[in-house]
Amino acid sequence: MAGARRGPNWLLVYAVAYMVFLYAPVVLLPLFAFNDATIVAFPLSGFTTKWFTVLWETEALHGAVRNSLIVAVSSALIATMLGASAARAMARYRFPAKKGIVGFIMLPLVLPEIIVAVALLVMLMQLGLSLSLWTVVAGHVLICTPFAIAILSSAFQGLDQSLEEASLDLGESRWGTFRRVTLPLVMPGVVSSLLITFTISLDEFIIAFFLTGTDVTLPVYIWSQLRFPSKLPSIMALGAILLALSVLLLVLAEWFRRRAAARQGKDATAAGGLL
Repeated sequence: MAGARRGPNWLLVYAVAYMVFLYAPVVLLPLFAFNDATIVAFPLSGFTTKWFTVLWETEALHGAVRNSLIVAVSSALIATMLGASAARAMARYRFPAKKGIVGFIMLPLVLPEIIVAVALLVMLMQLGLSLSLWTVVAGHVLICTPFAIAILSSAFQGLDQSLEEASLDLGESRWGTFRRVTLPLVMPGVVSSLLITFTISLDEFIIAFFLTGTDVTLPVYIWSQLRFPSKLPSIMALGAILLALSVLLLVLAEWFRRRAAARQGKDATAAGGLL
């Protein structure tokens, strides 16, 4: 009946409680980043921005940020290139044991990172390779490539294959077709993959902790500073900056992903009209 009283929306209650439980600790980062005290506790002592000034004056932090940017950019580029190749092969071709090969490539998504890190460390030691930033890049490419494939698969599967066939029929080479037709259409997905893999690599700790040499990355630097209570407020300030950066990158990645889906929908509609 229209006049009957509606019961509580338990799904909404559960969703709100879940979001509060998940993100309440994250809210404490910017809150204590501006707290004028070295002790992280309530009540707050006052408002200050001096902890961000401390970050600006710490040379070791600058080196860790530079190392993390090198690793994140390299990992994002390599993982996206590998992901684009795999996603195109999955969308366009049939080959023996296709499902098994794809499942093997996506396996790092479900494996515990500490197992992957230990296995990579043992392999590198057996090969006699020294630990450096490039061993961290190799580990990050391993865990980032499945994410790139998952993002780019939808972009390549939604691409109208008749557009590529028309380009080939007009005399364009396969590389020219990919560069002039395919790549512009899937570019939003490529940008989304770059942003997400960059974020994953920038925030990743376990593999970087096991595979880094003398040049530490930013998450490893943060972990090393947690041993000193006086450093905790500046680490909270750094965490607030990283939180804002991660949210921004993920929002941009989602925007590019939706843009790619909308563009492919328009292309499919236009192609249908022509037919």
